[in-house]
Amino acid sequence: MNQALKKIVGPRIHPDEWAAHRGRYLLPSVLLVLAAVMLLVSIFLPYWHMQLNAPQYPGGLHVIGYVNHLSGDVHEIDSLNHYIGMRPLDEAAKFEKATAVMMITALSLLVLGAVFIHSKWAALLSVPAILFPIGFLVDLYLWLSYFGNNLDPTAPLSSSIKPFTPPVLGTGKVGQFETVASAQSGLILAAAASLVIIVALWRHRAAYKPLVDKRTEQSSGDDSPPQKSDMTD
Repeated sequence: MNQALKKIVGPRIHPDEWAAHRGRYLLPSVLLVLAAVMLLVSIFLPYWHMQLNAPQYPGGLHVIGYVNHLSGDVHEIDSLNHYIGMRPLDEAAKFEKATAVMMITALSLLVLGAVFIHSKWAALLSVPAILFPIGFLVDLYLWLSYFGNNLDPTAPLSSSIKPFTPPVLGTGKVGQFETVASAQSGLILAAAASLVIIVALWRHRAAYKPLVDKRTEQSSGDDSPPQKSDMTD
């Protein structure tokens, strides 16, 4: 193994050290595996819910957003949005929906890969998974903003509705309609996975940084020039 790869992978644990402090080294690995599984499970759960309250719909209309599709009263809401010039909901985030399962799986594999890295590079592998829930909400906000601020001017009721941005989370009003948006179990699970990863990285640093520092000191000692007494015959 060359030196660059050794620095990335980090020091290996001596069997005696492992026997003496097994829990110290197991904990970050267990937490990282748990976070990876949480991310994978989140794929099958709803991430976002929006309820549209309108006078003609006493029970409201509901859209449930998964990472790769929408369900619920999508057709009915599209019919209402048509009158104000908003595009059909399924036209949003086509690329994201097509690649979401593959992307989240890749994030999970990166987190699992961090289990075998005993250096600061473990954090680099885990950062995308930590930021994923925020990225999901930002992407959702951008699409809602784009749809709400690019209304078709030829729509029947376009003149009665000003451009708007529906809320990603919380309550908003558009004319006589009220929208209530909330995070669902999939997004909450992904956010919890981010917190688990942060704790895992904290414990990872506590476990492996002393080993990295020790190896660095040993390498520095090996590379130091020989002393004068060593050069005498």
